[in-house]
Order: sequence, then structure tokens, then C-alpha cells
Amino acid sequence: MLPYLARRMISLALSLLVASLVIFLLVEMVPGDPATFMLGTGAQPETLAALRAQLGLDQPLPVRYASWLLQILSGDLGQSFTYKTPVTGMILDRMQVSLPLALMALALAVLIAFPIGLFAAARRGEAGDTAIMSVTQIGIALPNFWFAMLLVLLFAVRLRWLPAGGFGGWDAPGAALRSLLLPAVALALPQAAILARVLRSALIETMDQDYIRTARAKGLSRGKTLRRHALRNALIPVLTIMGMQFSFLLAGAIIIENVFYLPGLGRMIFQAINQRDLIVVQSAVLVLVAAVIAVTFLVDLAYAAVDPRLRTR
Repeated sequence: MLPYLARRMISLALSLLVASLVIFLLVEMVPGDPATFMLGTGAQPETLAALRAQLGLDQPLPVRYASWLLQILSGDLGQSFTYKTPVTGMILDRMQVSLPLALMALALAVLIAFPIGLFAAARRGEAGDTAIMSVTQIGIALPNFWFAMLLVLLFAVRLRWLPAGGFGGWDAPGAALRSLLLPAVALALPQAAILARVLRSALIETMDQDYIRTARAKGLSRGKTLRRHALRNALIPVLTIMGMQFSFLLAGAIIIENVFYLPGLGRMIFQAINQRDLIVVQSAVLVLVAAVIAVTFLVDLAYAAVDPRLRTR
């Protein structure tokens, strides 16, 4: 297990290094000058030059990348050009919204998808299976922002059970969870539909294996065979999808955050792009990519726990 873990750690470090370089180069390719954007097109050339020097924009590209990378390794993500505050604090503040929202949405997706996927796989080809697959196809096709607006109209406007938007912070945990419930449901249902279909397909493929037929020949029911033997071996593709979904929910919830006026990380990145606050964009995107890579690393470890044969590869 230790050699497997060491290989994965080296891969993780190299992935982060390559990701930081790609992010830096992509942000540098964005057209426009941050200094001109901040001071306006009527600013004097010497004022622009002074601001560019203050922001470090007058240095060569390799020097700027090396300086940014060393700064990150020291634990400093820089200072926002626009707000003059540390980027680390801004990201941590927004993560208090985005991370619980992603975890809630993923938990809801798993709680919905696993019973549905097991039920559909146990009734392969029957009416219940066909109905579930039709419903999940609709769930995948419906845009989550449209579904979010329907949830707001029903539960916030008509029934007045939940707030329509905003986030008051974690000083009142109950109110904070109520604020995140509708967006979490809007994010979770399409992901639950995807996960249920993947789980059903993986279970059906596993059920065709010889050891499953042997278990059935010994008298086990289809449901017990699914739960005791097929489910564990079908988890690898499911874990892959769950890792991808968590990454999407953490980084890709910008539309839902705007629908519900949530001060999350995706909305912060969108605002920073509009304001040409490059250091915020670079650092926040790097944090998101690091989270995605870390989730992939944890999924690899989960693979090894589910299937010990993978530890030797």
C-alpha cells in the first residue's frame, strides 16, 4: 500500500505544478490591461506605469510566475487589486458557502441515487426500471437553474417555507442551512439522475459475472445478491462519477449562486474576471483545481480500498 500511496503523492504534486503553470498562462492571455481597467482609459502614462510596477506587471513572465509560485508555497495567495485585501481571506470567506453547499448537494444526490439505482438494477427490463430511467433522463435534461427558479416559486414565494436567497452566515446555523437547502436540492437532482444511471449500468454489468450467477444458484435472492456481492464491485465507476460531481458542485455552481444570491467562490471568480482582478482569478482557480486534484487522489485511495488488486498497479 505504501508504494501505491507514494506514487499517487508524486502524481498529485506534479499535477499541481502543471496546473499552476497552465492557469498562470491562461490568465495572462486574457486581453486587456488590469492597470488601464483600474485607472480608466484617461489615466496618464506615468500613472499607469507606476501602477503596473506596483502590481508587478512590468516584470518578465517567467519572473512573475516564479514569484507567484513561491508566494503560494509560502502560504500567501497575494492581495486583491480591487479590494486591497488578502486573497486567502476572501477565498476562505467564500468557501464557507461553496463547500457546505457542495457537500449538501453531493450527500442529497447519493441518498437519492443509490436506492433508485439499486431498485432499477434489481428490476432490469421491468416497468419500474423503465419508469426510473425515463425520470432520470428528464432530470439530466432539465437545466438546474430553471429547476432552481421553480423551487423558489413553490417553497419560497408560495409556501414561504424557505428563504428565496441570500446567506446570513454561520452565526445562526439553522438559518444558514435553510438558506442552502433549496440551492443544494437544485444542484443535487440532476447529479442524482446521472449517478443513478451509472450505478444501474455498473450493477447490471456486474450481475452478468460468473460469481454472481454462482451466488444466485446457491439460493440468494436478486436483491441480496446485489447488495452483498455486486454493489462493492460496481463502486469503482460510481466513485469516479462522485469525484467528478463534487468537483463540479464546488466549482461549477456559479449559476445557482447567482440565482440564490449566494456569496460563493464561483460568484467571486466571476466578479474578479469582470474587474480584471487577475491575482484573485489565478489564486481562486488554483485552489479549485487543487481541490479537484485532491478529490481525484482520494478517489484513487477509495479504489484501492474497494479493489485491493489496484494497489499493485
